[in-house]
Amino acid sequence: MSAGIIAMMLGVSTLLGALGLAALLWGLRTGQFDDTSKFLDVARFDGEEELKDAIMMEEKRKKALEKRRKDKRIMPD
Repeated sequence: MSAGIIAMMLGVSTLLGALGLAALLWGLRTGQFDDTSKFLDVARFDGEEELKDAIMMEEKRKKALEKRRKDKRIMPD
């Protein structure tokens, strides 16, 4: 192989490595890997009824959040 091809391969691999590192750091900074309640929920809601209750509570929480967001909007006269 020629030196030019090896230099190009090194440059491309370094660029791809840097992009991967940047993506990992972005994911860590924005909390993409944070799931603090996952393991607690598995232990707490291990039956079918408990899972259904947890889903229902999550839906209620989302509805309340949407209602709060709608209430904050200014309605035109």
